[in-house]
Amino acid sequence: MGMVNFQFLILAIFTLAGILISIPKTVYGEDCTGDMEGLVKQCATYVQKTGPKEKPSPACCTVVKKVNVSCVCKSVTKAVEEAVSMAKVVYVAQCCGRPLSHGMKCGSYTVPSIAAGANHLQP
Repeated sequence: MGMVNFQFLILAIFTLAGILISIPKTVYGEDCTGDMEGLVKQCATYVQKTGPKEKPSPACCTVVKKVNVSCVCKSVTKAVEEAVSMAKVVYVAQCCGRPLSHGMKCGSYTVPSIAAGANHLQP
């Protein structure tokens, strides 16, 4: 079972890396800068679909704080959504001091209100 989880994690990391590297620098007039490689490297374990919701590491938060989150959200594809839990993405952003606004679209996922999403945002 552990080998399957590890293989899934590696697949998710490579999927995210390929997608994030291919994101154009400008989407809707925004500059998609930030350490995309670091985002995948430091945060992938916190946003994978399997496993419990965990507070992200300080290293993950450092990367999250550098990334233009709204721009990256506009670039989230179906493939990303298949590899990661968008609810965990919202949770990680919130934990790192970069909460996503209620109603914001991140791929096809709509960020819930704090009251509606409170149960989903707890670790």
